[in-house]
Amino acid sequence: MLGEDKYQQLAGRLLVAERTREPITALTDEFKDITIDDAYQVQLKVIKAKVNEKNPVVGKKIGLTSLAMQNLLGVYEPDYGHLLSNIEVVDGGVIRLGDLMQPKVEAEVAFLLKKDLSGPGVSVSDVLRATEAVVPSLEIVDSRVKDWKIKIQDTIADNASSARFVLGGRLTPLDNLDLTLTGLVFKRNGEVLSTAAGAAVLGHPAAAVAWLANKLAEFEITLKAGEVVLSGAFTAAVAPVAGDYFEACFDRLGTASVRFAG
Repeated sequence: MLGEDKYQQLAGRLLVAERTREPITALTDEFKDITIDDAYQVQLKVIKAKVNEKNPVVGKKIGLTSLAMQNLLGVYEPDYGHLLSNIEVVDGGVIRLGDLMQPKVEAEVAFLLKKDLSGPGVSVSDVLRATEAVVPSLEIVDSRVKDWKIKIQDTIADNASSARFVLGGRLTPLDNLDLTLTGLVFKRNGEVLSTAAGAAVLGHPAAAVAWLANKLAEFEITLKAGEVVLSGAFTAAVAPVAGDYFEACFDRLGTASVRFAG
């Protein structure tokens, strides 16, 4: 383990990079022995600093839910990050590219919780019972590491590369809804980029939320009623340019959209 002083130092680097929009070299380039547990400790320091600036945690995000992305980074499980109040963008709103560094857009289903979820031992059924509704969403990921040259420890320390998120306007209860079959059409400027179904996310989006609740138990953290959880991308992330308009159109769930300005 790197230790508290080093955690604070690395968190400071990431915070400065985000504030100045000047990317840093990967933490794993300098600290070859940094572990996943170390990286989560750095992330928690980053989040503590942001919460102290009166940006409360409103939920969590799950990343690396596809087998392809896990294979790319040589890992066998997803990762997670925190969602803060100041990074939510209204549905149909505008994001300035100048506020970010090297963003990419993903389409996801978000879970709005009505009950706490505390691991270990949380199952898909537990998640479904604890969910008030699901919501179409877009996540904008961004890396504070130059050119996205990251390993799993780098993205975890960097709050799972979280940057912005959008929630659609329709809340859909889970009654008679099979999320594994929920279809997505992901569009940019009205043209279809990709399609997928919920089974692309760990076999079931709720399985990703169950994984998160169980993972958080290692840090004595509970998913709270009222929090939103982004369950992971259905398809590959896409880099936006100024003027792009993205839509995540989900069968039976509705749409979430966002526009990018220079």
